[in-house]
Amino acid sequence: MVVPDLRGMGLSSHPQNGYDKKTQAHDIAQVMDKLKIEKAALVTHDIGNMVGYALAAQFPARVTRWVIIDAPLPGIGPWDEIIRSPALWHFNFRGPDVERLVKGRERIYLDRFWNELSANPKAINEATRRHYARLYARPGAMHSAFNQFAAFTQDVADNKLLAEKGKLTMPIFALGGEHSFGMQMAEIMRLVASDVTGGVITDSGHWVMEEQPRQTTAAIVKSVQSK
Repeated sequence: MVVPDLRGMGLSSHPQNGYDKKTQAHDIAQVMDKLKIEKAALVTHDIGNMVGYALAAQFPARVTRWVIIDAPLPGIGPWDEIIRSPALWHFNFRGPDVERLVKGRERIYLDRFWNELSANPKAINEATRRHYARLYARPGAMHSAFNQFAAFTQDVADNKLLAEKGKLTMPIFALGGEHSFGMQMAEIMRLVASDVTGGVITDSGHWVMEEQPRQTTAAIVKSVQSK
């Protein structure tokens, strides 16, 4: 099992550019090359979904199957409606002062995500919150995080071109949180893939691994191990 931090995320480096998802897909392909992994089953969540689509669309022979969890794809399906949701205001939160506004207040900013996008905020425990707040307080971390969203305009253009080349053919299991994207995940993926099964993690919002870890893990393992 390989669990990479995306460009600018976690303990990865914080380059100034390259946050479009096509570039980050090449990052993942290079990780696979370095580890001599020719092909793999793919499991993604949130921004990882967007990088996952760019990876699967550019290198379809390297992805045997894909579990995609609770986040939309820029430019695909109801994207224009999704980005106007008040709950997703952070998609458009950018500009010259956003880093100054959040600096030293990373925990306040992150608590908003956990509290408002979960079905049960208490499921995201204090240790988890402190861990990520420390990571996002590292130099360059919030700059990278904001650039993930700022790249969406380019991602929309890239995804539309990738979709025009044809649908993905590998088996895809599209999981959504019951109180988040739910079965809409499968509806979105059927626009770009031909073999899609949908599923819902019950009693969960967006943070399925924190809110319902056993249920989510069981669903992922069952899908990845299926023939």
